[in-house]
Amino acid sequence: MHTADLSSAALSDLRRLLDEVFGDDFSDDDFDHALGGIHVMAEDTEGRLIGHAAVVARRLHHAGRWRRVGYVEAVAVAPDAQRNGIGGLVMDDVAAIIVTGYEFGALSASDAGRSLYLRRGWVPWTGTLVALSVAGLEPTPDDRGSVMVWGLPDAPGQTLIADMRDGDPW
Repeated sequence: MHTADLSSAALSDLRRLLDEVFGDDFSDDDFDHALGGIHVMAEDTEGRLIGHAAVVARRLHHAGRWRRVGYVEAVAVAPDAQRNGIGGLVMDDVAAIIVTGYEFGALSASDAGRSLYLRRGWVPWTGTLVALSVAGLEPTPDDRGSVMVWGLPDAPGQTLIADMRDGDPW
């Protein structure tokens, strides 16, 4: 569903899930980054939200031009539902969204989620990472290893530039 089609109760349930999974590591900016795109949501048999991922449109600069990218945000599975394949099912739907609407996919993986993405063909970006900010272009070397792409071969030494946004650039 698109964010515009989610009820206030669904958005509250989503925020509750993300706070449960990520705790203090999930800010208001992080929540805002997950809005405005397509949400893949998994519920248990009682209708409780147990899995989520959002694909939002971003502009990333690569190989001389700005590209329309499906950026994956807020991938989460409820702690009591983890290790049951829900994350994989959600990411399979994410892949279908990216293939039909974007040039490639990108995300910033947590340590806990990294293996899920690797198993699905996401690859760590090995080139330079830079973010556009009000101060200009700022290298983001601390994000090396966490930024991953899907559907775009990584050419060694190439640069990937993130568009400007509040909070974490990746």
